[in-house]
Amino acid sequence: MIPLIVNGPAVEPVAPADAKKWLKLESADDDDVIGALITAARLMVEAQTRRMLITQTWRLVYDCWPNGRLIKIPLAPFQSLAGMRVYDANGTAQTVSAALYYVDAAPDAARIIFGAPPPDPGRRNGGIEIDIVVGYGATPQSVPEPLRQAIRMLVTDWYENRGDAGDTNALPSSVRALVAPYERARLA
Repeated sequence: MIPLIVNGPAVEPVAPADAKKWLKLESADDDDVIGALITAARLMVEAQTRRMLITQTWRLVYDCWPNGRLIKIPLAPFQSLAGMRVYDANGTAQTVSAALYYVDAAPDAARIIFGAPPPDPGRRNGGIEIDIVVGYGATPQSVPEPLRQAIRMLVTDWYENRGDAGDTNALPSSVRALVAPYERARLA
């Protein structure tokens, strides 16, 4: 399975003005830097928690159907299934009939359950595409405040320590404490 982003978030969970207020900055000199840091911090929080913060659309691409009649959705919080297609040998997409499956839309454990076998793809690579919508919501206010605070704190840390050597993959302990309750378990 290959996840591909189709439509990223329309806004960030923390507005640049909010981050600047947190940083106690009044000038617009570093607005581009702050915007880039907000995006990077969101991506870091999403990677750590395995949750997408703002509404976005992803495409899950499979070569073949997983064993059994169950597909676990790897991204959360799940909002909806936007579409499911199978490509024939000529490369033509065929919509998978909604009569063949049921969507268990649990936000943290969504899955697609087939009642009957789904149609086999006609091409060997990337023959199945499933489009899903995930995220807490379309506005910054829909994101839990501890995750927004984690972004503010990361932006501050990175802004104030630009160019300093350190472990760029590690989250500061205060940020780890904020995101820990939201982390989804990783299954082997």
